[in-house]
Amino acid sequence: MSGSARDTADTAKVPGVPGADLLAALLDGMDAALCALDATGTVTHWNREAERILGWRAREAVGRRGFDGWAARSADADDILARLMRAATVPGRQVHEFALLRKDGGRVLVRTQTTGVRGADGAPAGVYCAFGEVHDQVDLERSLALSEALFADAAWGVVLVDVDLRPVVLNGYASRALGAAGGSLLGRPLGELVGQGVEDLEGALAHVLAAGSPQEPADVWLTVRGARGERRRCWRCGFVRLSSPLAEGPEPVPLGVGWLFQDVTDDRLAAQDADRLRFRWSQLHRAGAAAAECEDPVRAAAVLLDFALAGFADHVLVDRATADGRLVRALATPSGAPGPVAPVATGGIPLRYAPSHPALQALTRQGPTRSSSPATDRLWPSDTAHALCLPLRARARTLGVATFLRGPSRPPFERDDAVYAETVAGRVAAALDGAPGWAPHGD
Repeated sequence: MSGSARDTADTAKVPGVPGADLLAALLDGMDAALCALDATGTVTHWNREAERILGWRAREAVGRRGFDGWAARSADADDILARLMRAATVPGRQVHEFALLRKDGGRVLVRTQTTGVRGADGAPAGVYCAFGEVHDQVDLERSLALSEALFADAAWGVVLVDVDLRPVVLNGYASRALGAAGGSLLGRPLGELVGQGVEDLEGALAHVLAAGSPQEPADVWLTVRGARGERRRCWRCGFVRLSSPLAEGPEPVPLGVGWLFQDVTDDRLAAQDADRLRFRWSQLHRAGAAAAECEDPVRAAAVLLDFALAGFADHVLVDRATADGRLVRALATPSGAPGPVAPVATGGIPLRYAPSHPALQALTRQGPTRSSSPATDRLWPSDTAHALCLPLRARARTLGVATFLRGPSRPPFERDDAVYAETVAGRVAAALDGAPGWAPHGD
């Protein structure tokens, strides 16, 4: 019989127990060190992990009574055996720590979990004892404690995603962020939970499964679908590829991805607002310097508008007010393709604005008017989706109306946009004040 075969056979020398060879094979395949003692304290099982930790082979351990003279010091052996065998007479699992001896004479502090075994007649038949080095056990307990802490109500979202990119575990933060109870989210495709941006998220998860964890977190903008409707959010995401610690080989098959995130929408929007404000006022500064070099006031107004359009709108129209209160197109950007603001030759023919036109409303209200209605009958470019009309005021008189236009790919004008546009309109009106044909008329 070969050495490995003898060792396996020695592991299972339990006379009269059917299937003992199968039991021995199962025990040898375990990752925990395990030994068994019968009712007399004699070792009946000793698996390969126990061999690895203590160095004693199964054929050297099986058949010995207790650990005196080999796996424990004589001064400790009786106490160790008594503590282990006590599990045979009390219910539940007993946990102990004590020092055992390696075959090379070194001492190993182990933590044991011992469970009693009863025979067919209900009498104590022995104990099973699983043990491991204390530092390994502590590492395991720390890992479990960390997992429990993460999946408690932590200050960030934690989601475990399987290899099919479906959530299998998530904590309270993640459930609230995704807008549903945690149990209802499990096993569902991410496309049912996330709208716009789901392709980016799935791409990131697939990359982690294939290539490993990224070195830095990333911002991902998503539209979250929940009971409160769709919400546009920015999540700061970190990803960790999960592989089984029990798997062998240089590239173990991944179990999934640990996805950790925090909602940073407010911070990112605040940063975007600050960047946008900084850019806009920088543009105004540059526009003022460039307009100051223009001898023609109309050209100066066009330069101001060209600078203002960058990052703000797609088109701008300037209508001059006539003495009878009607409007005539004076300046505009090309409607077919991007281009600079330029004068428009209309022959002085008034525009056919309906009474409800936003430009006329701006004149009446003497303040900004926002609109997101179709461009039909507005005399605006056909790709217009959003408009912002402002009166051009100088010396308490109205010179005309400036209209900023955005296409459907841009968001509607907001209050902050109107504040910026009023500043632009004020500078344009100051440039046009006194220009030929732009004399202010009484309101």
